[in-house]
Amino acid sequence: MSIKKVTSHPTQNEALIFERSQTGRVGYRLPKLDVPETDPIPADLRRDDGLDGVPEVSEVDVIRHFTRISTWNYSIDLGMYPLGSCTMKYNSRLNEKMARIAGYTNLHPLAPEEESQGALELMYRLQQDLAEITGLPSVSLQPAAGAQGEMTGVMLIRAFLDKRDGEASKDRRVMLIPDSAHGTNPASAALAGFTVKTIRSTDEGLTDMEHLRELCGEGGVAGLMLTNPNTVGIFEKNIREICDTIHSAGGLVYMDGANMNALVGVARPGDMGVDVIHLNLHKTFSTPHGGGGPGCGPCCCTAELSEFLPTPHIVAEPPRSADGVTRYRLNYDLPNSIGRVKAFFGNFGMMVRALSYIYTHGADGLREATETAVLNARYVAEKLKDTYHKPYDADCMHEAIFSHKHQSAKGVVTLDIAKRLIDHGFHPPTVYFPLVVEGAMLIEPTESVGRQDLDAFIDAMISIDREAGEDPELVKGAPHSTRIGRLDEAAAARKPVLRWRPDTEASGAGA
Repeated sequence: MSIKKVTSHPTQNEALIFERSQTGRVGYRLPKLDVPETDPIPADLRRDDGLDGVPEVSEVDVIRHFTRISTWNYSIDLGMYPLGSCTMKYNSRLNEKMARIAGYTNLHPLAPEEESQGALELMYRLQQDLAEITGLPSVSLQPAAGAQGEMTGVMLIRAFLDKRDGEASKDRRVMLIPDSAHGTNPASAALAGFTVKTIRSTDEGLTDMEHLRELCGEGGVAGLMLTNPNTVGIFEKNIREICDTIHSAGGLVYMDGANMNALVGVARPGDMGVDVIHLNLHKTFSTPHGGGGPGCGPCCCTAELSEFLPTPHIVAEPPRSADGVTRYRLNYDLPNSIGRVKAFFGNFGMMVRALSYIYTHGADGLREATETAVLNARYVAEKLKDTYHKPYDADCMHEAIFSHKHQSAKGVVTLDIAKRLIDHGFHPPTVYFPLVVEGAMLIEPTESVGRQDLDAFIDAMISIDREAGEDPELVKGAPHSTRIGRLDEAAAARKPVLRWRPDTEASGAGA
């Protein structure tokens, strides 16, 4: 028996939904009106153009159009996302099932506390678990993303210093940030009213302690924003000394939790001397990642900073009677709080998924996930070290960093390698970040990837290096297997076509 390949579908290069429009075609039919016709919308807010320009399509047109487009997408359900620093791990279907429990999905955020005990208890338990995992006892689940959690952490530092130092705090407005930090770190510091000073990295990829002490000696230090493991994937072995140095200078230590997937169950930031940290639930705890949200970036801090956390706090009250039932309530009596950072109590669905992940794994499973993530990254680092330039000799943690140094000598750079990986069926890793490594390729496989897929990725990377030597134009012209070839990225950024217009000049331009 032979299986014949079908011919290509006529709509492989899918037209825009506007281009599929046919005048007079509709996808619905409303019943005849059996009540007096009224229009509660004020006249000045109503359209008067008869929906001119809106696509006229049937239901089947819409379904087939968007279903076909969806098949072009790469997703975590299809393969690995080796994006360094992003921790794109698989989100278990069990987590999704828990987040769809009717009692949670149908709960109105304005429901009274007596009718929200289950949700409040879930959030309280998640807070307790995150406090145990980080070694920092006070937690707010409100921040809606990692960057907002980071901003919340910096605002806590500002509020603490203002209360501790009073008027003199205005002279303590310097935030120290390593040169390998995430771009949001200096942005958050600036938004909170701090001036940023950059700490150099050593040749080993670690924080330069001599430079750190030099900057602290200049005075005015409010704190340090540090990622550990740092953004080149190396654990800051001097972390206790770093924290002690900042504390001696009168500042506090904020840790960016982007790389907590290398620490959970093994090491706790609070035990290292860290004062405040944010966590990315979409990274470390497998809640959905990307697509514009919703996200969740809890902020954890020392008891000393607790009074400044966003309001309200979720607290547990001892049983009031012999029923033995613990009740949960929202505490708004927080005069020193920095205030709300998110409407209501944060993105609740992410919290359900995160707690499901924690309960599914348990303490031993969380540690195993961390160890597997580190093992996978070190496996990739070992297998590729003879093919790609490895800028640092230290063992990596959960992500491995390479540069294009060997390939650029043949005319092939990091962007070419990333584009060629698409032809091999892989999503590219993070490229050109961190900036301290020229032509950086930051690879993080996570614990979700098995050895078979790791070997396939490694083989693809080695194959691309071979192609760079034998046929560099093949790599420089990639990708070749996609519906759209390589774009002029500079033109796309500077002259984007954001709106479709029905004329020949703009035909095919997308929104």
